[in-house]
Amino acid sequence: MATAPQVKSLSCPNCGGGVQVRGYARTLNVVCINCLSVLDASTPELQVLQTFQAKERIRPLIPLGSRGKLRGDTWEVTGFQVREILVDGIPYAWHEYLLFNPYKGFRYLTQYDGHWNFVSTLRSLPEMTTSRGRPAVRWMGETYKHFQSATAVTAYVMGEFPWQVRAGEQAQVADYVSPPRMISSELTSGEITWSLGEYTPGEDIWKAFNLPGAPPPPKGVYANQPSPHSGKAKAAWTTWLILNILLFTVMLLTSALTHNELVFDRSFQYSSAMKGEASFVTEPFELKGRISNVEVTISTDLKNDWAYFNLALINEATGQAYDFGREVSYYFGRDSEGSWSEGRARDRVIVPSIPPGRYYLRVEPEMATEGSTPGFSDHRVGYRIQIRRDVPNNFFFWIAALLLLIPPVFASLRGIGFESARWRESDYAGGSGDSDE
Repeated sequence: MATAPQVKSLSCPNCGGGVQVRGYARTLNVVCINCLSVLDASTPELQVLQTFQAKERIRPLIPLGSRGKLRGDTWEVTGFQVREILVDGIPYAWHEYLLFNPYKGFRYLTQYDGHWNFVSTLRSLPEMTTSRGRPAVRWMGETYKHFQSATAVTAYVMGEFPWQVRAGEQAQVADYVSPPRMISSELTSGEITWSLGEYTPGEDIWKAFNLPGAPPPPKGVYANQPSPHSGKAKAAWTTWLILNILLFTVMLLTSALTHNELVFDRSFQYSSAMKGEASFVTEPFELKGRISNVEVTISTDLKNDWAYFNLALINEATGQAYDFGREVSYYFGRDSEGSWSEGRARDRVIVPSIPPGRYYLRVEPEMATEGSTPGFSDHRVGYRIQIRRDVPNNFFFWIAALLLLIPPVFASLRGIGFESARWRESDYAGGSGDSDE
């Protein structure tokens, strides 16, 4: 059975300050917290391996020696380092905390701009592969897409480490992401180490180590930060599909229950050269049954011309009139780009909620007057008027279907926006973002 680590208090040979070595056999280096000298912990006299004069002291957010319970185990913070990469001449630094448990070994906490990861070393090698033409790795049946490669430099160190740590040490690092996890490789002196990071909210870190105040708020979108919109777009589209099935079922049932009864059908002629009053009324027709809509359709033989129809549906008994008008125009021809057409020679209007009774239609056609259109001395139109009662009207169903699109489209755009923000920080900035939403 493993024994609890023993803490040894020694003096730094460089500054004389106290140095604590917690006694686990794998400690190779210890960094004096007073002068930041790197000391050889494998010898009793703590030989100085490197002296380092930091431009500024960096205070870890989690003090060395802090103990906390994460993932069901108690961990002690024994080491702290700041590492940075250079991208387009701009340094980006992150913090790494070395955690130790005498029975579990070492783990790491990394922090960048308020984003935390709980990191452990992999015991098996990932398989190199590709994803959408880009490098990737597979591990435990999951594909991790390449996110970024860079040279990481150790800029600041404190505490104890189970490896030969040095300020200024460089490593070639590569990150592969499958949120909320990230696999990273580090190549130093011909040796490669693979690790697995799992995104951990800062609130969980603060609670685990009983730290005062609140964690620094996350800034931007991190490489393996889980999307808060994950799954929402799929759920929204599923709901949209179900609601549309119900909507179209209701539409079909409503259409099947309408009578769509033809109550009037006549053809007429009109010429702009006609003398006298152009308006007239049709013979009466019967609208039977319940209150329903009425559809008036005008079909014409217009060619490169227009006509306007002032219409009124009038109740023969009460004189109540429902006035409306429709313009019908149809133009066509050919130009350098080929054939073209504009408008239609047919139009229709639906008048809602007409009570039953006997009605007639007042019609007043109108066209361009003689001489108003070059090449035309007389404008003529033949037209047919058809009137139906209780017709299916799917306009509002289509409006409802369009409105139902808003939530899933909005959810998808938010998910895509989050993924785009993630991949803007990668080696593939400016690409599609590799979103799987």
